[in-house]
Amino acid sequence: MSTFNFKQFTIHQDRSAMKVGTDGVLLGAWAPIDHHPFSILDIGAGTGLIALMLAQRSNAEQIDALEIDEEAYEQAVDNFENSPWGDRLFCYHAGLDEFMDEPEDEYDLIVSNPPFYNEDYKSKDEQRDMARFQDALPFEDLVEAADLLLSENGIFAVIIPFSEEERFVALAKEFELYPMKITRVKGTPTTITKRSLLAFSRNEDVKVVVDELIIEIARHDYTEDYVNLTKDFYLKM
Repeated sequence: MSTFNFKQFTIHQDRSAMKVGTDGVLLGAWAPIDHHPFSILDIGAGTGLIALMLAQRSNAEQIDALEIDEEAYEQAVDNFENSPWGDRLFCYHAGLDEFMDEPEDEYDLIVSNPPFYNEDYKSKDEQRDMARFQDALPFEDLVEAADLLLSENGIFAVIIPFSEEERFVALAKEFELYPMKITRVKGTPTTITKRSLLAFSRNEDVKVVVDELIIEIARHDYTEDYVNLTKDFYLKM
């Protein structure tokens, strides 16, 4: 599908290796915004989906996105410009290391749906591999960037494989970023936990809220929790 229609915006994705997927939608809908972020950064923007969802959900005046792949970057720019929030959205064509060399701003919310296949398996599609593989954006680099770029009361939110949760939380702690909310995601009530949605802050004393999200009871029979989380976006919810 080269386009994906949401209630308030459309994603064109024919040029991006990473298509719209459940992970991105989950993070875009779940990332905490109760602290009313003024500035938001999406690291590894892909099509721009998460930044667009946060533009819809929040009143943030500055929403920046970072994308290293040229085709994906150009597509994200187009998706931003064709959305109702084009004046608040900006995409940088750069890698994280370049972006961190001259940090101009701090951000009240930093989000990332990082590439995380760290198996020794590569497909023949280099662009897609770059988007999918963790070596394109190691967790260490991501956490270091969050520490550098996050405002004092900011929140850093990611979606990662559940199998990596413990390691990621330990890594964040090394940079004095502490979990405040953890949601573990299962496809159905009987399947294994697949993903972890994690939100961190600089406040060590916050009591971490841990819960679970199940997506479906049966095929296309979505749980009330999942519907409530995504209904402002999906056309059929």
